[in-house]
Amino acid sequence: MYSGFTRLHRMQDPEIITQAIANNVRATRAHRGLTLDALAARSGVSRGMLVQVEQGRTNPSVSTLTRIASALGVTVARLVEVGDVPMVRIVPKADVVTFQQGETQARLLVGADTPMILELWDWRLAPGEHHDGDAHPAGTREMLTVLAGELTLSVFGKTHVIGAGDAVLFTADRPHRYANEAEEELRFVMVVAEPREAPDQ
Repeated sequence: MYSGFTRLHRMQDPEIITQAIANNVRATRAHRGLTLDALAARSGVSRGMLVQVEQGRTNPSVSTLTRIASALGVTVARLVEVGDVPMVRIVPKADVVTFQQGETQARLLVGADTPMILELWDWRLAPGEHHDGDAHPAGTREMLTVLAGELTLSVFGKTHVIGAGDAVLFTADRPHRYANEAEEELRFVMVVAEPREAPDQ
């Protein structure tokens, strides 16, 4: 979904997050009984990249993580989680994972994968910037509200303008684009809701 992002960080050492991703991907893949080749086929991520991710040798992009998470039937938040998830989970500001490309910033605030996959994101796009989202699995919805600026949202060839204070809900199982065509910074908060279906064994 979020192709092009090349960095992720939070206040903790980035190496801790990279290692957590490695452990979580490897453990979840093993739990699903999937080989690297099978996960590569499901996710569209090359076997070589998966090896690097599972060995903690790369800082994967949010697009790569999204594809792996979808193929494994979990959230991106689950893949970047350092510890066990408690009954009540509070995510301190310092622990929020941030993906950055240029002046575009996507912060994964929190996520869950039962009873359905949910992710809460905080986005910022500078004037003139855009982000192309990949198609999610069938049945996925995104809903967002614009906190500041103006969002130009394109879904399936149609463009919609969402102003500050407005909200939108759309089907995200097709390519979509978030763009800031205005002259001030765009900020919006978004929820991704994806049906929880474990991959076939």
